[in-house]
Amino acid sequence: MKPVHQLIFWATALAGILFLVWLFKSMLLPFVLGGAIAYLLNPLVNRLVRFGAKRRVVVLGILGCFLTVLVALLAIILPILVREAAGFVDDVPQYAHKIWLLIEPRIVWIQEKMGQQITADQIQDAMKENIGKALQVGKGVLGGLTTGGLAIVDFFTTILITPVVAYFLMKEWPRVTSYVKEMLPKEHEEVIVNLAGQIDGKISGFVRGQIMVCLCLGLVYAVALSVAGLNYGFLIGLGTGVLSIIPFVGSAVGLVTSLVVSYLQSGGDITFIGIIAAIFFVGQFIEGNFITPKLLGDSVGLHPLWIIFSLMAGGSLLGLLGMFLSIPVAASIGVIAGFMIEQYKASAYYRPQEVGAEK
Repeated sequence: MKPVHQLIFWATALAGILFLVWLFKSMLLPFVLGGAIAYLLNPLVNRLVRFGAKRRVVVLGILGCFLTVLVALLAIILPILVREAAGFVDDVPQYAHKIWLLIEPRIVWIQEKMGQQITADQIQDAMKENIGKALQVGKGVLGGLTTGGLAIVDFFTTILITPVVAYFLMKEWPRVTSYVKEMLPKEHEEVIVNLAGQIDGKISGFVRGQIMVCLCLGLVYAVALSVAGLNYGFLIGLGTGVLSIIPFVGSAVGLVTSLVVSYLQSGGDITFIGIIAAIFFVGQFIEGNFITPKLLGDSVGLHPLWIIFSLMAGGSLLGLLGMFLSIPVAASIGVIAGFMIEQYKASAYYRPQEVGAEK
């Protein structure tokens, strides 16, 4: 097959796959989640199988333990999150009033800096409008998650199907990978296997490393902020951990949010604000010197800007499903792009004289 025909074939195949993903996006979430769980746990399954245990028994045991721990954590964490989120929504007007009391004496200074006349009524109206929009969006999201027959059916369908998908994928993993390798075009098998190995290294380094870092940071910050007495400390701490999937962003957002809440909560008590700030500085020290080196080691991760773009693009195209798929897709694109750049630099288009001399 000529290179042009190969390009057309692979482009058509890729377009067909993307079309099918878009067509069935409403039902793919449990399969993606099941695949992610299988990918996460499969190395442990392989290690235990090497000791002579039957793969089916090992898969059932590991998956059962994983789901038990997950359900136990959710049973503990979810009620706290719901309670703190509801408290935050109730306290927003009170915090808005406190912010207004801080802004009101500085209206003249704001006018001078902005170079235009801004009245107190305009600032109040802007605050009320933005707070109202934020609350409306939050209530809409919560309402969509907790009400509606279709949403409830989708939720329970995902809960039921995801473990089944994970079980069969882990059980059949060697057979699936062998079949895929067998179907590769023999002319390019070595290159494809090499690229797949690099992609697997990127994804596994991120999933089994960065996500574990996020979980550890989320729990550390949630417990520490709650013990310190910060309002919504558990919610802010877990949110910081989730956002830490983008290096530095989670800690920065968590620190700013915590300082604002601590200031409004304490009325400007320097000691309390200092304690909250110290928690984040200590957390960063622990992350940089213990958690990240232990879990990530020297593995090369994805660039923060690439992570941000992929998450936003995936969410925009396919919603929650797209956000789950964004990291594997981003890792794949990064590896393939690097390979294409290497091929380009070795081609006559980049070095025509050197290539001609070699011939």
